[in-house]
Amino acid sequence: MAGTLQFDLVSPERRLASVPATEVQIPGADGDMTAMEGHAPTITTLRPGILKAVSAEGTKAYAVTGGFVEIGAGSVSVLAERAVPVEELSAQLMDQLIADASEATAVAVDKDSADKAMADLLAMKAAAGF
Repeated sequence: MAGTLQFDLVSPERRLASVPATEVQIPGADGDMTAMEGHAPTITTLRPGILKAVSAEGTKAYAVTGGFVEIGAGSVSVLAERAVPVEELSAQLMDQLIADASEATAVAVDKDSADKAMADLLAMKAAAGF
């Protein structure tokens, strides 16, 4: 069996997870990555997407809108702008996230980044089945 690392996921609203995980699949701003035991120390930003943690209890998936990830010696810490367990997602919540991003895109200085974030949210909505 693969070794584990401590996985912690927090958002401003609440702590969503604190479990030993065998792998954490991360929607990184510069590309998706999977952190496992022995991963090189890394700090990266999140893009909107589905973050997954695989543990002895199974795979838990979370919709994240952005934030930061720190991969350290034996741990993955995620500070998400907003995170919601996929089983708590609804079409209404996804539409609200997209509407919020649309408002932000309208006033954004960096239109390319704002457009990319909007495209990532739409892809996340499709991946979640809405």
